[in-house]
Amino acid sequence: MAAFPDVDVLISFASLRSAYDSTLECLEFKQIRTIAIIAEGIPENYTRKLIKEADKKNVTIIGPATVGGVKPGCFKIGNTGGMMDNILHSKLYRPGNVAYVSRSGGMSNELNNMISQTTNGVYEGVAIGGDRYPCSTFMDHLLRYQASPEVGMLVLLGEVGGTEEYQVCEAIKSGVLTKPIVAWCIGACADMFATDVQFGHAGASAGASEETASAKNKALAEAGAEVPTSFDELGDKIGEVYRKLVIAGTIVPKAELPPPPVPMDYNWARELGLIRKPASFMTSICDERGQELLYAGIPITEVFKQDLGIGGVLSLLWFQRRLPPYACKFLEMCLMITADHGPAVSGAHNTIVCARAGKDLVSSLVSGLLTIGDRFGGALDGAAAQFTEAFDSGLIANDFVNKAKKEGVLIMGIGHRVKSLNNPDMRVVVISEYAKEHFPCTPLLDYAREVEQITTKKKPNLILNVDGCIALCFVDLLRHSGFFTKDEAENIIKTGSLNGLFVLGRSIGFIGHFLDQKRLKQGLYRHPWDDISYVLPEINQ
Repeated sequence: MAAFPDVDVLISFASLRSAYDSTLECLEFKQIRTIAIIAEGIPENYTRKLIKEADKKNVTIIGPATVGGVKPGCFKIGNTGGMMDNILHSKLYRPGNVAYVSRSGGMSNELNNMISQTTNGVYEGVAIGGDRYPCSTFMDHLLRYQASPEVGMLVLLGEVGGTEEYQVCEAIKSGVLTKPIVAWCIGACADMFATDVQFGHAGASAGASEETASAKNKALAEAGAEVPTSFDELGDKIGEVYRKLVIAGTIVPKAELPPPPVPMDYNWARELGLIRKPASFMTSICDERGQELLYAGIPITEVFKQDLGIGGVLSLLWFQRRLPPYACKFLEMCLMITADHGPAVSGAHNTIVCARAGKDLVSSLVSGLLTIGDRFGGALDGAAAQFTEAFDSGLIANDFVNKAKKEGVLIMGIGHRVKSLNNPDMRVVVISEYAKEHFPCTPLLDYAREVEQITTKKKPNLILNVDGCIALCFVDLLRHSGFFTKDEAENIIKTGSLNGLFVLGRSIGFIGHFLDQKRLKQGLYRHPWDDISYVLPEINQ
């Protein structure tokens, strides 16, 4: 409130549980002169307390259980007036000379329509709410309209239940209300029932004969209000009184102004198919909007019926196509082979340290994944790019090795800390044998073997490692399976799909290490000092 000292109207959308307390709090601010409470279901004793507090501080409260109100050309409260097309249709974009007050919020929208069709439009309209004790009454608003020179006639729409309409009758008789008033109380059909009828509003029930709609309509007519014979004739009666006032010169209609250009409601226009919204995201691999989840256009039930397996799902989500069974099997083999390589490698070590520090699974997994790079597990993309460039350029294996040596770069996919010619990596054996047996051809794998023959002559551990073997077999699959164009194969290599295989596979092992440490109830890890070489500078004291 301090930041907006000119604000004097507050609209409360608080729920029935907090509306009372929040309204009392608002009443403490002297700048607030009008409050609209939308919530219904507020206990009646709370409402009576609000009425007393508001009267003490001369604050007008509209509601509770109200849709709000409207002052055309100025503002509207809540959902009064409906959508934008209805606001235009009911001419609520500019003021007329007819002011109304209603119990019902829904019927106030009907009044907006009636008045716009039979007169020059609404000047102001308020729905006081359907509770038995509304904080402001018909008279509170009718007196404001009486005092306004812009208002030429009044409309009152009451209902069965309560006695506020009799105050209007007395005001007409005593001359307090002098402007023409058209009035009707809805709920006259209650006379057809043998017992009392409770309508939708909390206050819409006649506890005595004088609270019936028929009794109040009769009293209003006798007091001098213009009362139609039924609700169906209410619009005609409003038009009749309006025309008499125009002829008498009491109301001088202004020239009709064209409505302001208002864009169509976005959701409505989209539903009609008149516009489309540019998408924030695009996807071509999965669609969950229909009755069944789709993977690259294939229903999830078909994925299981056809027993596509993890390899088949990868082929759909990563490559948007069904790969042959041997290719899907190769993908699954890659995941199994890269799943783990013991607790000593950097990724598993990090995961274990994090787990023993009490971190959660995701944090521990991410700690391990962040170690993946050129030196650990991330050599697949680099090996694929390096070997394919050399192979495609026509370099023989010996020239490729010499070129790398001359440029001072490591050959990605070559070398292992533990494995060697005399201690072969069985993972490489399994992958290469499968590729040779099932792939159409393996030119890059063969090229890598030629390079290995040269590098192992220098050091026996400069073998084709598992990263290089998987990468080059994968490139052979992309290029010679017949399911990818050359450009598609190149793009898959460049986008990091090969490293994705290692990341996906090794995540299985990292999660295993996390669960293992939790199962073993391992405590906080501290690296032993005798495994650290402390090298400090000698500085003279």
